[in-house]
Amino acid sequence: MKPFDPEVLLDCYRRGVFPMAENRDDPTIFLVDPDRRGILPLDGLHISRSMRKFVRQTDLMVTYDQNFNEVIAECAHPTIDRKETWINAGIAYLYSELFDNGHAHSVEVWRESKLVGGLYGVSIGGAFFGESMFSRETNASKLALIKLVERLNKGGYVLLDTQFITDHLASLGAIEISRVEYHEKLKVALKVKASFTP
Repeated sequence: MKPFDPEVLLDCYRRGVFPMAENRDDPTIFLVDPDRRGILPLDGLHISRSMRKFVRQTDLMVTYDQNFNEVIAECAHPTIDRKETWINAGIAYLYSELFDNGHAHSVEVWRESKLVGGLYGVSIGGAFFGESMFSRETNASKLALIKLVERLNKGGYVLLDTQFITDHLASLGAIEISRVEYHEKLKVALKVKASFTP
């Protein structure tokens, strides 16, 4: 029996909480409501000069919503830098259902036919809740995030929730705000009509 169904999961996001597992082998899921919340202001993305050059010149290809299940599987896979991940089978199943219902989206980065980077998240109103990203090649996840921000701005979104702050996200412009401030921004964002698909 699933601890959540897609509608319950969406309601969690509307209330400002999100699910995690202790690790990918733990069958249980718990809800998180941090005191401090990470967001990436959609007008505050920091792109270095070298990264701008990379974006212009790279032969990596970016797609959207073309291989959601593989993206989440890659995000759940441990790496040298990330020994444990919090995406268990139950979470992967639920987000796949959200994708089928149009509430979850992915950004994929390809080297020819090989998936080398990407990210996924949940979309409600004008809020996008970034869940996880991965990179199998230098700058692949940064490219995915840059293209995500471009698409969110085009689609009329007003909030990009990163949940927590990492050095990687901070270098790209992510900031930390209080739970109270986050909930105020979320309340506004949920009333906005935005579209992930141009």
